[in-house]
Order: sequence, then C-alpha cells, then structure tokens
Amino acid sequence: MNFTSQELRQKFLDFFRSKDHAIIPSASLIPDNDPSVLFNTAGMQPLVPYLLGEPHPLGRRLADAQKCLRTDDIDKVGDTVHLTFFEMLGNWSLGDYFQEEAIAWSWEFLTASQWLGLPADHLAASVFAGDADAPFDRRSYELWQQVGLPDKRLAKLGKENNWWGLASHLGPCGPDTEVFYWTGPDPVPEVFDPNNPAWVEIWNNVFMAYNEQPDGSFIPLKQRNVDTGLGLERVLAVLNHEPDIYLSDLFQPVIAYLQKVSGRLYGSETRTFRIIADHLRASAFLLADEKAVTPSNKDQGYILRRLIRRAVRLVYNWPMPASEILSGVVEQIIVTMGEAYPELVRRHDFIISEITKEINKFNHTLDRGLKEFTRLVGDHHLISGADAFMLYQSYGFPLEMTKELAQEQGGIVDEAGFQEEMSRHQQLSRTAAAGKFKGGLADNSLATTRLHTAAHLLLQALRQVLGEGVYQRGSNITPERLRFDFSYPNKLTPEEIKQVEDIVNKQIALDLPVTCREMSLQEARRAGAMGVFDAKYGERVKVYTIGSDRPFSQEICGGPHVQRTGELGHFRIIKEESSSAGVRRIKAILED
Repeated sequence: MNFTSQELRQKFLDFFRSKDHAIIPSASLIPDNDPSVLFNTAGMQPLVPYLLGEPHPLGRRLADAQKCLRTDDIDKVGDTVHLTFFEMLGNWSLGDYFQEEAIAWSWEFLTASQWLGLPADHLAASVFAGDADAPFDRRSYELWQQVGLPDKRLAKLGKENNWWGLASHLGPCGPDTEVFYWTGPDPVPEVFDPNNPAWVEIWNNVFMAYNEQPDGSFIPLKQRNVDTGLGLERVLAVLNHEPDIYLSDLFQPVIAYLQKVSGRLYGSETRTFRIIADHLRASAFLLADEKAVTPSNKDQGYILRRLIRRAVRLVYNWPMPASEILSGVVEQIIVTMGEAYPELVRRHDFIISEITKEINKFNHTLDRGLKEFTRLVGDHHLISGADAFMLYQSYGFPLEMTKELAQEQGGIVDEAGFQEEMSRHQQLSRTAAAGKFKGGLADNSLATTRLHTAAHLLLQALRQVLGEGVYQRGSNITPERLRFDFSYPNKLTPEEIKQVEDIVNKQIALDLPVTCREMSLQEARRAGAMGVFDAKYGERVKVYTIGSDRPFSQEICGGPHVQRTGELGHFRIIKEESSSAGVRRIKAILED
C-alpha cells in the first residue's frame, strides 16, 4: 500500500499510545537556552531536562512528532534526500523501559501487518562495536538475534555510526542501534553491507546510558533512557518505493503548482523546484513558530531571510512576480500541513505578510545587486572580502548567495576577508552605539546600573503575565530610561501593563539579593538561566540571580548590577509599542 504522511505520522503515534505512551505536542523550532545550535535539530533536544532526571508532567513514556530544522547540509538541498525542515517521529523512555522493549516494539511496528507491514527479509541492523569509552552493545545484538535477524544481517560499527548525543558533545548520550531497509532490486543480499546506499536507515533506537562531561569523559546517567528517531519524510519515501522524497504528498501540491506557474516540468527543473519547496516550507514553519522568528540580519532571523531570498533569486526571471509565486507556494504548504500543525493556519495572514514584505524588500535591490555582482566578478572571477561585504550591506546579499552566484560562474569569494570586514563593522557599530560597554548600556553609571537590573525583573514579569513564549529581542539603556524589545505578537492591554509593573515593583519592595556566579555555558543551561546564547559569550559566563531560596530571575549577563532590588526605586512603564513584526517594545523609567 502507499502511505500518506498523515497515515504514517498517525500510525506511529497510535502504536505507541497502545504501549502506554503519552502523546506530546511538538516543541518550538527554537531551543530553550542551548548555545550549540540555532534550532532544534533532533527530537531529543527539547527533552534534555527530562533525560537528565527532571520529572515530566505526563509520565515516563512519551511519543511525539517533533519539528526540526538543520542548516548543516543546506547546500545539498536540491538532491533527492536533503531537507532543512523535517519531522522526527520519536518515542521516549525516561528511566522506564530499555533495550528489550525498545527493540521488540520497533520490530513489531515495522513488520506487523496492522502497522507498517514491511517484509522482515528486507531488514538489517547495526549496533555499537565498543571502544575505550564504552563496551560493545552485546545486549542489542542478542535482542536482534531473538527477533529473527541472522548474524549476516547484523553489523558492529563504531561511534561515527552507532553513537548519539547532542551537537555540543555534552549531556546525555549513548550507543544506538539502527534499522535498515533494502530499497534495491530483488533478490535482497544475504549479507548486510552498511556502505551500500540501497540499504537505507529507517529507525534509530538510542540507549542513553551516559552523560558526557566537558573534559570528554563519560559518567553513567542517573536514569537510563530510550530515544527513538524516525525521519518521517525519508521513511515515507522508502515505504512508497520512491527514490525521491519530493514525490510524496508533502511536496506534490507545491511541485504541481510550480509547474503550473513556471510552464516548466519537474523533470527539467528538479533542483530549483526542490529548493523552493524546501526553503518556503521551512520559512512558513519559522514564521508560524511560537517564538516569533522574523527576517533579520542575525541568528534565526538571518537563516529565515537567507531561505526566502534564495527562493526569490530562483524565480527572478519567471513570468510572474516573485511575491505572487512564492506566496502561492506557501498557501499550498499551509493547506498540506495545516491539519497536523494548526499553527500554520492560525498564523496564515502573518506568514504571508512577512514573506511578502521580505520579498518586496529584496526585490528593490536585487536587480541592481545582480548588475553590481556581474561588474565586480569581471574576468578574474574573484570577489574580494570588501566587495562581498558591500553586496551584503548595500544590496542585502547574504554571503552564501554571493558564494552561490560566484560558483555558478566558476569564481570564488574571499570568505575570510568578508568575515574581517563584518567584524570591523560590528566593532564600530558597538563602539558608536554603546560606548564600548557590554550589555546595551550607554555607560556604567549608577542610573544605568539600576535600569539594567530592572530589565531582568521586567523580562521575568513579562513571561509571568504573557507566557513563556516571551524572549528578549534587544535592549538599550541610557541614564534616563530603559528600552526593552521582546517577542510577542499583540499590543499589551492597560491591564497587562499594570500587572507587569506591579510584579516588578513587588520584587523591588522585597529587597531581594542580586548575586553573581561564574560558570560554564553547560552549567548555566542546566541551571535554567535565561540568555541569548550566541558567539558573544565565551566558555565561562556570569549568571545573575535575583532572589535566594526560590529565585525570581536567573540570566546570563555581563553586568553591572545593584546588590539588592531595594536600591531601584519605583518602576514605571511609560510607553509600549511595536518594534517590528512579532516584536514589542517597552520604554520604562525608575523613579525615586
């Protein structure tokens, strides 16, 4: 039978519901306080606190379909298998069952007729071979033998194949066992060769038994966990005997639409159609996200801008306007995936509006920028760092776009020179805007120090009133006032503003202690400290805590701060307004 994406997703969740798993919703694409990545790149990331022992409110058996986004292989998007946005189906044991149940259930789901019904003679598995850090995973090997896999269909592989952990190489990790399905012609080879691309990985059981330390050592976890990963798009292609993930129901409406508006066939424009479909799907999910990602020149917003602008360039010479073509693509994506992810439907107008605005903004300079690029690349096919930075600053060309344009003409870009220009520009900007003082302060006078501490109280108060989807998006502090930007889609009501003021003033009245402790980034994450984790932090950070037994606020910050909240005076919000799409701005003062 042919499977649809909805059928595969639902069968997986129904199966684990029958095994007493609670079905949890997907977490945001934006990780909570994880400096190693801009996005959640795997199903395990949002659950790290629970993998480390924190009780989950829904119990110790969980299953989900987690939204993920990876940009490591963004240049490979356009082939038959690579995506930026994808769904990872997962089942979780938080200190409950372990290898015996996990392997038995994965075999049952894959082979039983009421579930996926795959032929057992088309399956193989690999297990961890062992090394100096951890022993051979003998138990998994024996369990695969018990379900019926012969030795010739089992492979023992090293850490590069059968070990899983976070990208930061810190935290929960352990050996994994992968299941492979033969996609080549009959007969199926008697011996499993993991290097043969016709053997496609469709399942990964991770047995988290260790906690990797900053020094590279491994210590046993307090609880042993199971983390399963099943990439929906790739498995869907395997089940339907398709060599191309873009031939599934997830992408076919978009492909059909692109053929219609371009007058070209998928077979002649495969790479272009695939990139547009992938990039616009990722963009739609970022804009629909609860943490309000919008196009910008930094962090997640930069990736979003890059995705949209790359799609714009690909349709630049098509007969219809780019805004019309690409908004039509997004409409198809929302219709296709809106049932599984209703946030796409709820934020439909916002998604279309933001993508259209970004397209129009880029269109204003794209034509002139392309002409300037042609002039710069000339006959020598080299774009200097200064020229690449000029294209970025004046015409909005991300470095990756300039590199792609150069490669198309057999040229190269001086990337190191570009980064030097970027660093120089950022240093000048920081010097002019902040007087070389860290943390968005104009100086380190007592007035700005008091307002800086008040900003920490303000953020936590906003999260209490408006919800935990509120995150700091920037701040600027002078001796006279605090300006604070935060993620939130709506104008605050007078009642909400008063609630925020009252919470801040209550913490001031309590005269709470403000303490600072230096720690590693990993320790700060584990402590639950808030912070915009990016390159501006080193390996050691300062965490400021307001309150003692049950702290009101914990944030990574460069300081300075008062010693007690009682020094702040009376906090008052004087203005609340829009800063940009999905971002609000508060201006506040402290009165004696």
